This record gives sequence, C-alpha cells and structure tokens, in this order.
Amino acid sequence: MTTFATGARRAVPRVAATLAVLLALWALWELYRWTWIETGWTWPFPVNDTTLPHLHTIFGALGKHTSAGPLLLTVLLKSAWFTAKEAMLGFAGGAIVGFFLAVALVHSRLMQRAFLPYIVASQTIPILAVAPMVVVWLKAGWQSVAVIAAYLTFFPVAINTLRGLQSAEPRAQELMRSYAASPWEVLWKLRVPASLPYVFTALKISATASVVGAIIGELPSSIQDGLGGAILNFNQYYSLDPASLWATNVIAAALGIAFFVAVVIAEKIVVRRAPVPVA
Repeated sequence: MTTFATGARRAVPRVAATLAVLLALWALWELYRWTWIETGWTWPFPVNDTTLPHLHTIFGALGKHTSAGPLLLTVLLKSAWFTAKEAMLGFAGGAIVGFFLAVALVHSRLMQRAFLPYIVASQTIPILAVAPMVVVWLKAGWQSVAVIAAYLTFFPVAINTLRGLQSAEPRAQELMRSYAASPWEVLWKLRVPASLPYVFTALKISATASVVGAIIGELPSSIQDGLGGAILNFNQYYSLDPASLWATNVIAAALGIAFFVAVVIAEKIVVRRAPVPVA
C-alpha cells in the first residue's frame, strides 16, 4: 500500500506536466489560428475553418454520428485496431529480422562490408514506391501491409543492434574468452545485455514507423477496414467535412503513441532485469 501511495505521489507531477503541455499546445493552436485570421496573413497557407479547424471542432467530430449510423470515434477505433494488428505483425517480424541480421553481421566483418551498404541503400527507396510492388507480389491483403510495416522496422533495429553488440566492453570479452566461453555464450551473456539500450532506442523509432508503414500499405492494397482506408475516404470530402480527416489523423497519432509507450514499458521491465556485464 505504501509503495502504491509513493508511486501515485510521483505520478502526480508527471500528469500535471502533461496536462499543462497539452493545454499550452491547445492555446498555441488557437492563438495561431486567431492571429492569422484577424491579420489576414496567408503564409505559409491561408487559415480558415477548412484549412485549420478549431481543436474543439476536431475532437467534437469524434462524438458525431457518421452517415452509416455509428459514432465516428467508434468507426475510427475499429479501424485503428485493424491497422494495429497489421502494424504489430510487421513490427514483430521486422524487429526479429533486424536483430538476427545484426547478430550475423557482428560476427563477420566480411558480411558487414558486403551487406551493410545494401541494407542502407534499401532505406533510400521511398516507401510509396515500394508499397505497390509488395502488394503486387503478395496479391494484396493484410500480409502485404505487414511486410511493408516490417520493411520500415528492420533497418533501425539492425543498425542500432549492431552498434549495441559492438559496444560490449573489450576487457569483458577477453575475460570470457580466457575462460573458454563459446561465441554463443559471449553473445547472450555479454553482447546482448550491453546492446539492450541501443535495441530499445531502435524499437521506439520502429514502433511508430510500423504504424506509418501499415497505414501507407493499406492505400495500394485497397484495404478499407484500416486507418489508411479511413484517411483516403475522408480525404475525398475534406472541403465539406475537414474535421473528420483531422480526427482520423488524431486517432492515427494516438495509435503511434500507444506503440511507443508499449515499448517504453517493455524497456523498463527488461532493462531493469537484464544482467549487468562486468569487465
């Protein structure tokens, strides 16, 4: 009970700070909107109810009924859950591929020189160019969306994990080899624990990237059940109902934040319990 009370007291300043930041951002949004309308400024774009709706209008749209009957919030939450499942599968697949690719590369400088330039080059291709090809190869469907999400996930994980595996203390590696430790033991008892901060940094980046990849992948896949389909649908009626598209973007952002927070929680659990390598 004491622990719970202590945790609650520590959480209060954080919650208060978060609310203060949100209120400040809200105020800045409305101040920007009011200033540009009152002065007639048109740079970088004209401000009106279509280009920049009130925040209360955007959030109010979530509580309105769609033409099909249900609340917009209900529709978007279902779409978000559909996209989340695709993103989670892609995130998991990309993270696994990236991790074991880094493990292979750290044990061979020849492989690093041979494959690392191509791994880097793969990320210079725009995802909008890759997505249609993946859809054609896999005949559309949620599998192609998961592959696109994995494509955006594996690179940060591979590069950061490789850097983390290389960061293990050289003296500790020499000590383990002096005790005839196998490469497998050195990897899992020394290199992997040392790489965890790097791995979770990559996972935080990849978590939000997987959501973006899933949404982008839904567009050429003609999937209407996810957030990509909702964005495409509301984009057609933006001039008549801009708040719905803005509300969809809010839910998409919230989904990305949820993925990020999940990785942060996992990091606190795993890194706290991980063994600390000693040289």
